Amino acid sequence: MDQAYSDTDATREAALANVSLAERAWRIRRNALLMGEVQGQGYVGQALGIADVLAVAWFHTMRYRADDPHWEGRDRFLLSIGHYAIALYAALIEAGVIPEDELETYGCDGSRLPMSGMASYTPGMEITGGSLGHGLGIAVGMALGLKRKNSDRFIINLMSDGELGEGSTWEAAMGASHHRLGNLINLVDFNNQQADGPSREMLSSEPVDAKFAAFGWHVQRVNGNDIDKVREAFDIAMSLADDRPRAIIFDTRMGRGVPFLENREITHFIRVEAHEWKLALDALEEGRPS
Repeated sequence: MDQAYSDTDATREAALANVSLAERAWRIRRNALLMGEVQGQGYVGQALGIADVLAVAWFHTMRYRADDPHWEGRDRFLLSIGHYAIALYAALIEAGVIPEDELETYGCDGSRLPMSGMASYTPGMEITGGSLGHGLGIAVGMALGLKRKNSDRFIINLMSDGELGEGSTWEAAMGASHHRLGNLINLVDFNNQQADGPSREMLSSEPVDAKFAAFGWHVQRVNGNDIDKVREAFDIAMSLADDRPRAIIFDTRMGRGVPFLENREITHFIRVEAHEWKLALDALEEGRPS
């Protein structure tokens, strides 16, 4: 533990220990639905699907200070997929980085929570994503910078399966391996959905795990909606003894936790009717961890 670790950090960790990761994931899903209801739209399918991964990242793995988002000793979480902003906001609200009452401003004029993530607006948003395929390249630069500063902090980049079709992603993967960036963890949300249809049918990237391994990465592939498996994967990635960059491919289900949204035929941008937001919240409540 570094010297900057304080009594405040210890007190916060003790409080967090009383809330299960499953409950954190449930709250992240609820925050996302409440924000979606504000605008009547949003990429809630992705938020529901990736909530378990975000819960483990923010409440089990990462080092940060909620009251000081720019603390030098933090691990950096990069959101390459800017349209997943609603998911990250939901986690940042749960983490106390963003006040809960700002949830009601989602997507509104003057809000710190625009519908696509922008680093200049939002505390805890490390990069402005959205032009897909750029996040991993930025992550490589950040990880290289931290390595040269002899920092023991990690760069964690979240990208989509669709970004695996971008050449810049694989250039960055090659660079990470070349520079032996063992402080880089790349998370791939493999929900097999893109705007035009299933990812595997648009441009298949399979076998994803074998491709990253061929580029010199340590690779794991797990069920991204099994929170115990997710936690185990993060623990392995954080504790790996060698200096290979680490990739975790998470197979997730869009709309997870709200059965009638999980079963929608088109899930990249789920259409939720006005009366369905309450139904979704009620369905989520029924599945709340005990």
